[in-house]
Amino acid sequence: MRYNEFEDTISPERMQRYVLACGNDTRRAMTLYRYNLKLSQEMFTLISCFEVSLRNKINKEMVANFGNDWLRDFILPGGRFDTDPRVDGTRKIIKKAYEGLIRSHNYSHTKLLAEMEFGVWKFMFNNVQYRIANRCLLNIFPNKPTSTAQHQYDNTFVFNDLNVINTIRNRIAHHEAICFGNPVCIDTQGVLDCYARIMRLFHWMNINANTLLYGLDHVGQVSSRIMCI
Repeated sequence: MRYNEFEDTISPERMQRYVLACGNDTRRAMTLYRYNLKLSQEMFTLISCFEVSLRNKINKEMVANFGNDWLRDFILPGGRFDTDPRVDGTRKIIKKAYEGLIRSHNYSHTKLLAEMEFGVWKFMFNNVQYRIANRCLLNIFPNKPTSTAQHQYDNTFVFNDLNVINTIRNRIAHHEAICFGNPVCIDTQGVLDCYARIMRLFHWMNINANTLLYGLDHVGQVSSRIMCI
């Protein structure tokens, strides 16, 4: 496809940063755009596997502490998320999903879990919700290092890692570029940093990422290719 057709399809506004980053070489810009899509595909696959793994670990711990329908029970009147206005955002997300399943006569705890967005699991580790859940969720990380005076591997540390992962996830979901360090600089370091956080948390959860992601993980290769464009 000629560049003018490509630009007309994708839009000049979207392509502008690619063209600038490639020194006005439109062929390189098209190549970079395509490789950004490839990197997005690779990262979204990994994040999807990570999200499901994290969700299941959280659920197992919460079921052990609060029962088989803990997510529903937390947002019912008098529930743990119902009595503290600081978690009203999370409560509303869960409540909306729960009420939708009830209206469709399709409620189950498993289906309610599946309705939750990544942000719900991230915020389980913010200070307020971590305390509401009786500070039990670090139990899902049996390989987590012991905190020291210099390094605190606490719920805030986990929250910050999840926030970085969530940011990349949302950029991909909204078709935003992830191959730039700034608007006109090709740089995949932010993606590689996110990748490292995912692998660290997999290890902390005692999940063998190499075997789980066998045949799926090509982030390093695609990132290297982008940096050679």
